[in-house]
Amino acid sequence: MCLSAQVSFAASVFLLGGGAAVSVVAWRRNKRYLPIALMPLFAGLQQFMEGNVWLGMTGNDPFTVLWGAMGFIFFTWFMWPIWIPFSVYVLEPDDSPRKRLFLTMALIGLAFGLLLYIPHGLDSSMVVVEVNNQSLAYEKSMWLDFMMPRWLTNTIYGTLIILPPALSHYRHIRHFALTLVAVVVVDFVFLQYAYISFFCLLAGLATLHLVYIILTNKCARECPELFA
Repeated sequence: MCLSAQVSFAASVFLLGGGAAVSVVAWRRNKRYLPIALMPLFAGLQQFMEGNVWLGMTGNDPFTVLWGAMGFIFFTWFMWPIWIPFSVYVLEPDDSPRKRLFLTMALIGLAFGLLLYIPHGLDSSMVVVEVNNQSLAYEKSMWLDFMMPRWLTNTIYGTLIILPPALSHYRHIRHFALTLVAVVVVDFVFLQYAYISFFCLLAGLATLHLVYIILTNKCARECPELFA
């Protein structure tokens, strides 16, 4: 998390515990839930990595900053643009006309994520982390800035993570898309100085919405043949 190592690790423990528990529920109830059930767990791992970034920054340890940041941006730039559309794809009924679209978006997310992430792994000098207003900022260096304006990168990213749940067959998954929209609006209106870090924190907490959907088996109301 953006505020301190202690808060990052606390958020990590909370999300990892909740994600592990709801993943067990998803496995037993209906395996179509499993990809979205894993999202709080992944968010917890991401917060754990950011906690290590803080430790490296406060301890003047560039190596810890580097591997912590690479772990953090792995989820930010690579994992989420793939996993969210893939999760919606798995959840979607087999006869849905949008199912193929979600798979296509997951493949686009794969290509997009590789373009965002791999160059930073090949050139560690591109991994730039700063403390801005007592928060971690990763915004200074992004390889795609050499190819397109940052607003276009952000637009593609936002489309890949919001559009699939917004087009889902299930009403409560569409509600989750609205939760993500609220996260994006709050992030860009109030937290521009460290929007990547704050977005990942808020989006991680937003995955608790998915925990609610799974625990209450909301999809069973609209597709009982798959989820009852």
